This record gives sequence, structure tokens and C-alpha cells, in this order.
Amino acid sequence: MIDKGIIREWMTTQGIQGQDRDRLELAAQKHGESVFQRILQEKILEEDVVMDFLGLQLEIPTLNLPGLQLDAEVLKLLPKKFVELHKVFPLGRIGRLMTVAASDPFKLRTFDDIKQVTGCDVNLVLVPPSKIAAAVADYYSESKNFDEFVSEKDEDSVELITDDEKDSSSAVRVNVDDAPVIKMVNYILEKALKSRASDIHFEPYEKEFRIRYRVDGSLKESFSHSLELYPALVARAKIISTLDITERRVPQDGRFRLSLKDRQIDFRVSVLPTYFGEKMVLRVLDRSGIRAGLDKLGFTEKPTRALAEAVKKPYGMILITGPTGSGKSTTLYSILNTLNTPQKNLMTVEDPVEYQVEGITQTQVQPEIGLTFASGLRALLRQSPDIVLVGEIRDAETADIAVKAALTGHLVFSTLHTNSASGAMTRLMDMGVEPFLIASSVVCVGAQRLLRKICPDCKEPAIIPPEVLARCKLSATEWDKIKPFRGKGCAKCNMTGYFGRTGASEVLLVDPDIRELVIQKKSSNVIHKLAVEKGMQTLFQNALELFKSGVTTLEEVLRVASPE
Repeated sequence: MIDKGIIREWMTTQGIQGQDRDRLELAAQKHGESVFQRILQEKILEEDVVMDFLGLQLEIPTLNLPGLQLDAEVLKLLPKKFVELHKVFPLGRIGRLMTVAASDPFKLRTFDDIKQVTGCDVNLVLVPPSKIAAAVADYYSESKNFDEFVSEKDEDSVELITDDEKDSSSAVRVNVDDAPVIKMVNYILEKALKSRASDIHFEPYEKEFRIRYRVDGSLKESFSHSLELYPALVARAKIISTLDITERRVPQDGRFRLSLKDRQIDFRVSVLPTYFGEKMVLRVLDRSGIRAGLDKLGFTEKPTRALAEAVKKPYGMILITGPTGSGKSTTLYSILNTLNTPQKNLMTVEDPVEYQVEGITQTQVQPEIGLTFASGLRALLRQSPDIVLVGEIRDAETADIAVKAALTGHLVFSTLHTNSASGAMTRLMDMGVEPFLIASSVVCVGAQRLLRKICPDCKEPAIIPPEVLARCKLSATEWDKIKPFRGKGCAKCNMTGYFGRTGASEVLLVDPDIRELVIQKKSSNVIHKLAVEKGMQTLFQNALELFKSGVTTLEEVLRVASPE
């Protein structure tokens, strides 16, 4: 053990003193842990600083875990549940001496348990907790036992819904109808749904392939395996997507639908030739995610109210802006669902059709045969639509037709890639649309981002560093009223501290004053400033509101938006 006086002196040198020091000591005592673990959990000091002090005082070596090549046989000595629970990691064994990495050297009972489980004496080295968590996620991933767990799964757990399988005769020649391959694909898809993944990435390399899931916007590796299985997996995915399994030289796009526990989920498939094989990305399109109603989207009250006011207009253009993956399609489809009645003719032109919705006429663009956004929209307007969705305004011709459609009695929805709501006006001008047409047609522009929510199972108070507070340009009085939280990391959130996502947005309603600025060709900054003066809540302010209410962290706020 380390003398308490030495610990207090070290904490003082690190800037932890007075009430903060007393609070940490009381919290550590209450939870039955060392004060060093409280410091690490609350991220008051860098992990390496704490590890170096412990190593020096206890004469235990510290180690750079990511730089090691580990023996798979050693990993079998400790079960995955054990290492996750106790936050330790087996490194090697020589005879009856086993080297174990840990971030808390005071958990003596854990080391006794290791000795009992393995029959080995424990040689301890210190490694920061984040490095141990990363190593556990990497080395104990399901890929290490890929064949074993696939053989245990029930291949009927997911059911493929398809019109025909006329290509299945070809499948026999590449063995993609062998039970193990079907089980593998079914299990990968089922795990994606249970993990709340939005995308599945199949990626081939020289000697192996890996499968990664995108969950809450972040990619995480789940499986890896030797490359000989990969062609059969790709061929199976191509067959259920009705793609050409004999064509490996050009990109292909397809889709299929699965049923899982009374839920029907669409998968959009993109296949791209790469140096070591075909990379495949499956986008998960769960139609249950399209909420019927703006209040179900997760936005706060102010932008929701502004957007609800705009969609009541009988005609005009409503634009949703934001980067790829910011939830624009989900927002638009949710709005369309509220407007989808037998009295209205709703039509869309998209690339690709994201969600297939009953009651809405949807057209997929096909540039190779001349069916572009512009030509599709021009034809669509001859079908007597009441409400039109243009998947994206990409060029001057599409922008011009969409604007004129909004001026001739149609309610037009579309998306643009701009950083702010006011930027949509200048983007349309850059495309060559006349300012007076923009001013007359656009009734509302929404800009949105997705933020990860703090995991409710491991939510705890957090301390925000002063330099981070300074970036937000808020007064000390305002900060005193805020109780920040963070996710400690648990099994539910896969040690990330986040579970699920919510939306932050700003909604610019176009009134006569805004129209005047557009006609005068004012910059987006001038338009933005006037909108704020008229009461628009900015993207940063809206995201900060989510932080203040304990929904997300300040890191997430600063990741998606910048202070004014």
C-alpha cells in the first residue's frame, strides 16, 4: 500500500486539493475502491500520469499493451466474462508464472481468483484501463471462435422474404447454399439487428476478412476470419439481393428484406470491387424507425414546433440540411407519414429509395438510362402530385425545377448538404437559382445532426476541464447551474458510455425580412444573424440544451456543433 500522506501530496501537485480531494476520497471509500480509480473514472488526470505514479510507488512495471503480439492460447486461460468484469488481461505464461495486466493493483482478491482459476502465480504489470478495455474488445471478439458460435445458431432465427430465387441454381456451384454459409450470413444479420447497427461492413484483406458494425455512428470490429470463406459469404449476400454472382469487376447495388420477430427490415446492399476482393456494405433500413409524427423524432420542443408550423403550409419548399448520416431521410419520411392520407397524392424521386412506404409513389433514379433527378422530377410533376419529395438537390436543373414546383402549388421536400440552415439559401444561389425565386419558394430550412446519448445504465456525474468550458463561451454563473454527466462504460453500451442517438437541430422560418436579405444576395452569416435575432435557436444552442438536460455529453455537443 502507499502511505496516505504521499497520495495526498501527489494529488496536490496534480492540482487536486481541498474539497475535490475530500470528495474523491469519500467516493472511493463509499464504492470500496482506491482513490486512483475515482480519478481515472472521472477523467481528472491522464491515465498515463496515474499509472506512472502507481508504478513508481509500488515498483510495478508499466506496459504499452497495444504494441504487443499476444498468444491466442494464453487468452483461453481466462474467460471473457472474467476479464470484462475485473478489467484485467492475460499477457503470457511461463511455467506456473502468469503475467497479467491490470489498472488497479489493489484488487488483491481478483489476483487470488486468477490464481485459483489458472493454477498460476500472478506477475502484475500496470496498463491504463482504456487500453485494457480495447484489448479485451479486440482479442476476445467473437471472431476468435467464429466457426463455433455459428454452428450453435438456429438458421431459422431470421427469415428471408424474397420474390424468387432464380439464381439459386448457380449457388450450388459456389457452395453458398451449404448450411454453414447460410448460418453465418443469418447470424451476422441477426447480430446487426440486435446490436442496433445502421451498417454492416464486409471488408477483404490479403489473408483474412473482417466484419464491422456501425452502431450509434461509430464502427466497431466484430468478426474476422481467414479469407477462404469470404467469396461464399459475398455470393450468398448477392443471391438474396438478386445481384449477379458471376460479375466481380463492377460495382453493384441491390436490396433484400428480412423478417425478425414480426419486424420487417430492409437491407440496401452495395458491392464494390477492391484489390483483395469485393467489399460489401449493407445499410439497415428498419421501417419501425420512421416515426409517425414530428414529436416522435426526438427533437426538442422549439425546433419541433417551428417545423410543425412549416409543414402546415399548402405549398412551398421545405429543406433539411446536414452531412451524410445525420438523419435527414428519417426526418423527411416521418413528416411524409404525417401527411400521407387518401386525399393527398404523395410522390418521391430518390437515389436510392431508402424506405418503401405504402401509400407513397416512389421512383428510383437511374442515370444510366437517362432517369435523373431532374428528368424524374419533371415527369413526376405531370402526375398531379400534391406533395413531392426530391431525395437530394444536386444540380442547377433539379434545383430550378424543384423551386418552380414549389411556386406552382406543390409542397416540395428535399435535402441539401450545407453546414447550417442559412447556408441553404446561398447554396441554391451558387447553383444558379435566381434569389427572388428562392425567396418566394422556400418556407423553411432545417439543419440537423445526430448526437450519441449517455448510457442510462452507467450514467454518472462528470467534471468538465476548464479549457473545454472556455470553448463554449458561457459565463461562470451559467455553468454553476449545470450538472454534467457522462457514461462510465458498461456491458450494455459495449464500454462506450453511449447508448442510442438523438437529434439536434436549428429551424429557420422564412419571413418577409429573411426574404428581403435573400433577394439582396446577402451572405449566409447575415441571414443567420437576423434569424437568431428573431428567435431561432442555433444548432449549438439546441445541442447544448441536450447537454444541460443530461441527455448527452459536452464532447458530443462540441463534436457536432461550434459555439457562435
